[in-house]
Amino acid sequence: MIDSFALEPRAMTPADIPLLHELSVAVGWMHRAEDWATALRLGSGIFLTDEIGRPFGSAMWFPVADDLAMLGMVITTPRLQERGAARWMMDQILAQTGKRDLGLNATRAAFRLYLSMGFQPGLTVWQHQGIVTDSPAADPRVRPMRADDFDAIHALDTRAYTAHREKALNLFLEHSTGTVIEEAGRVTGYALCRRFGRGHVVGPIVAATARDAAAVTGPHLATHRGRYLRIDTRETEGDFVDLLNASGLAARDTVTTMTLGNPRPVDPDAHVFALAIQAIG
Repeated sequence: MIDSFALEPRAMTPADIPLLHELSVAVGWMHRAEDWATALRLGSGIFLTDEIGRPFGSAMWFPVADDLAMLGMVITTPRLQERGAARWMMDQILAQTGKRDLGLNATRAAFRLYLSMGFQPGLTVWQHQGIVTDSPAADPRVRPMRADDFDAIHALDTRAYTAHREKALNLFLEHSTGTVIEEAGRVTGYALCRRFGRGHVVGPIVAATARDAAAVTGPHLATHRGRYLRIDTRETEGDFVDLLNASGLAARDTVTTMTLGNPRPVDPDAHVFALAIQAIG
């Protein structure tokens, strides 16, 4: 019972995807049923329904590594947003995460809740999206991703992300087309593109510099010219952001990255320029 609402919490299963999709549509999220299926392959969560099975809330956690978990897919219907449902769900999720460092990307509506739970605010994530109107000339260092690049991509991603998100990255690689920057026989940057929401999303994008991030993103812009594309980034200026704006992908919305736990190490030669999905980072 949350105030006057009798709600039944249960563990999410694939059978709940139609109702979870209904819930996300009700609050204006772009996620398809297939995007929920991806989330359930990577994490677990709880789901609130009323006595006749109508969806009212959800929350998930993703065990990225032994020392890191991400929290996401936290939704409450407007009817419950002021009644403590989100806090109750988060308490249940945090009881499952153990002693891991925690991260999440907070909407404006949930920011104060996470702050009250001890999460510290970090950088803003800018959601660039729209119809691609232009694309840059090809960079000769960039080529299509091959299966024999996967080990190098995992190693590069681990340095940039600060944890080996093996399961998540393998899933993204399985469902994506990719580009890499190869210099002197070594992969120094990559970008993946896959179906998501209204169209396609490019992410993760990992590179050493903004120029390299722009270069490895360029072929995906060219492929999707005239179509909808989304890229979520914490960058606010430089070659990479200039490319997104020039290609028709303006910043439309924001969330705030928040963390609880120990600071993560920074590698100066590997940087996450775009998120895979907001729930995972």
